[in-house]
Amino acid sequence: MEKTYVIKGKVEPNWVLVDASQQNLGRLATRIASVLLGKHKPTYTPGVDIGDYVIVINASQLAFSPKRLETKWYHRHSGYPGGLTSTRLRDMMKTYPERVVRAAVWGMLPHNRMGRKLLKRLKIYAGNEHPHVAQNPRPML
Repeated sequence: MEKTYVIKGKVEPNWVLVDASQQNLGRLATRIASVLLGKHKPTYTPGVDIGDYVIVINASQLAFSPKRLETKWYHRHSGYPGGLTSTRLRDMMKTYPERVVRAAVWGMLPHNRMGRKLLKRLKIYAGNEHPHVAQNPRPML
């Protein structure tokens, strides 16, 4: 019979800094989702919130192939009849590059209450500046 490991006490989350410049979106999103879930820690337990905060900078400098910029679409619906709005990846990267990263990471998190809580720990910025210097984030390797 397998024993279940249970963490005793409160786990303090760390802050991790990720530079997204010239990175592949999918590979970056999997690494971010893993850190949010806490899978990089030896005390990882499924269903327990032991992940870290993640700060993503330079989201507007992600690397995409020219074909991907034209063929990938993002859809959203207002809830009203005929309320479907579709946007190309190229246009999303020009206006809201943060939403591109957030959507990719959300697709790799559990779609439940815990996943929504973890997504709030993700801080994304299009440029190089971020207001979380006081938290002393360490760069992700």
